[in-house]
Amino acid sequence: MKDWLKVYSSRRVLCLLGLGLSSGLPLALTGSTLQAWMASVKVDLRLIGIFSLVGLPYTLKIIWAPLMDRYSIPLLGRRRGWIFASQLLLAGSIVSLGFSSPASMPWVTACLALAVAFFSASQDIVVDAYRADVLAKAELGAGAATSVIGYRIAMLISGALALILSDHLPWYTVYGLMGVMMILNTSFTLWAPEPEERVIPPKTMKEAVLEPLASYFQRSGAVEMLLFIMVFKLADAVAGAMTTPFLLDLGFSRTDVGAVNKAFGLLSTIFGTLAGGGIIARIGINRSLWVFAFIQALSNLSFTALAMLGKSYPAMVIAIGMENICGGMGTAAFIAFLMSLCDKRFTATQYALLSSLMAVTRVLAGVPTGFMVESMGWAMFYAVSVLGAVPGILLLPRFAPWNDRGQTDWARSTESV
Repeated sequence: MKDWLKVYSSRRVLCLLGLGLSSGLPLALTGSTLQAWMASVKVDLRLIGIFSLVGLPYTLKIIWAPLMDRYSIPLLGRRRGWIFASQLLLAGSIVSLGFSSPASMPWVTACLALAVAFFSASQDIVVDAYRADVLAKAELGAGAATSVIGYRIAMLISGALALILSDHLPWYTVYGLMGVMMILNTSFTLWAPEPEERVIPPKTMKEAVLEPLASYFQRSGAVEMLLFIMVFKLADAVAGAMTTPFLLDLGFSRTDVGAVNKAFGLLSTIFGTLAGGGIIARIGINRSLWVFAFIQALSNLSFTALAMLGKSYPAMVIAIGMENICGGMGTAAFIAFLMSLCDKRFTATQYALLSSLMAVTRVLAGVPTGFMVESMGWAMFYAVSVLGAVPGILLLPRFAPWNDRGQTDWARSTESV
């Protein structure tokens, strides 16, 4: 107990709670919360689907990450200077987004949302790097847990709480409050300590980028593996892109959506992730991928049932619980799988590449969803979304054979490169 208190009371660990909060806050403000705002002012569903593209910076951050690794902003150190600057830019862009008009000037809203996403993705790059630099080996687990707690709390604030507040306050006030919270988060950045070990930045762009990429792409099947990573959670991404407009269209209030879809849904995801981790420990990564690939896809049918039943609170709770628990299980297995692919010499860069591809699917899958709903209705849309799991399932025998409980031959090859 004494050791537990010691590690969690460390300044290096505690500051990550605020940095995790800062990382998680902007995501919903350009995603589900923005969707709810647009739906509430009767923006066309097709345009709401296209707005998923504002999340592209999260998928492309690998492009400018080496620049933030190579150069630093003076005064606050190599990492904290970038974090502080990102937080100030985020606060300003979030407040500006709140004063835009999605109904009358949607492209202005899109540009401001894109700016929020860009500064948020930039902050994520440096927060991840700072966490790796500042923590002692014995603090890695506690630091990761603290960051996740901060991130999840932030998603509740900018997702559930923002939607509840929007039933009582104008949208510009809601976004203004989120901007003020981002300003307050700078206090954690100022309080955060500098890493004890001095790290020498990469001297050339080749050292920062080309070597880790070459290490990955010289493996046989590297490109096909990237395709597998992009499509494994496609069904989940398609269904999730329209959840908030769907629930609002059924007649649920923004408070209902905030309390059930955001708060209860987030708790369900955490439960699913923990349960998935336990199952992975028993049956291995590969078999877990097979099991979860099917159940996370089939869970979409719970929304088909809800669409057919109409406004039903019990059905809403069941559907959201099932979708988030199954999605959490799939995420747990897939993240474990991605980590097994990384060359330990270049884990940060290679994991950034692989995780960015996961974000590509989330962003691009949302683009056609509004058109699909308009043409086939909600019930058929969610039934058809199950087919998104087919490409990933077809690739499972190649990259995650059922009979191999450990790593595949492809993953094991990372250790010999």
